[in-house]
Amino acid sequence: MSTLSVIATPIGNLEDITLRALETLKKSDLVLCEDTRVTKKLFSRHSIASRTLSYHAHSKLSRTEEVIQLLKEGKNIALVSDAGTPGISDPGSELVRHIRESLMTEIAAGTIKIEAIPGPSALTAALSIAGVPCADFIFLGFLPHKKGRQTLFKEIADSERTVVFYESPHRIMKTLEVLGKEEGEKLREGIPDLGAVGQRQSGNTFTKRVTVCRELTKIFEEVVSGTPKEVLDYFNSHPDKVRGEFVVIVSDK
Repeated sequence: MSTLSVIATPIGNLEDITLRALETLKKSDLVLCEDTRVTKKLFSRHSIASRTLSYHAHSKLSRTEEVIQLLKEGKNIALVSDAGTPGISDPGSELVRHIRESLMTEIAAGTIKIEAIPGPSALTAALSIAGVPCADFIFLGFLPHKKGRQTLFKEIADSERTVVFYESPHRIMKTLEVLGKEEGEKLREGIPDLGAVGQRQSGNTFTKRVTVCRELTKIFEEVVSGTPKEVLDYFNSHPDKVRGEFVVIVSDK
């Protein structure tokens, strides 16, 4: 049996990797990486010498066909992203889909296997320390840069569920500004108080709380929470902290 192992890797701290993940990486004939330079830092830390090959959003279909052929030949292949769990807001999901479609017969016969080796995820890490309602939530990944972005912000402001998405340092300030504007529109429309914590304005209460998690699992891990304006003011006062990747959580409490 040949295996495609979808392996979660650290989102910051290189010690955050499972024993099973390390063993699988060491035994793999080939490790597909979003960026081989990033993955080799992990390999160096844990003495892994497996061969690597880049597989990212701009990889040609021929690269996918090469991977499929290697699986047919009985090779064991690992798939990793730069950080976290492959397939969650990265191109890994496309590769898995192509393999499932192309090797459907082999997978059903048990000669080829696709296995999950779970571990770190920025999504679950952020929710675990945010202290917000998350019995059910909506995950949006990275928001689109242009098309549909404004519509999504309106949906986020109107959602009764906790909403989680990723944001880059280049857009985090603008995102917080827009969230504040959407919240202001809701207040002007007279939407009733949902019991959220926040400051009062014109006799109403902010219905949404924004929690921003940054530098997760790293030395300067930080969680900033409050109304959209409070969080925006914080980062305006600390411009040196507008760096790294951000997990943004919008909730009713």
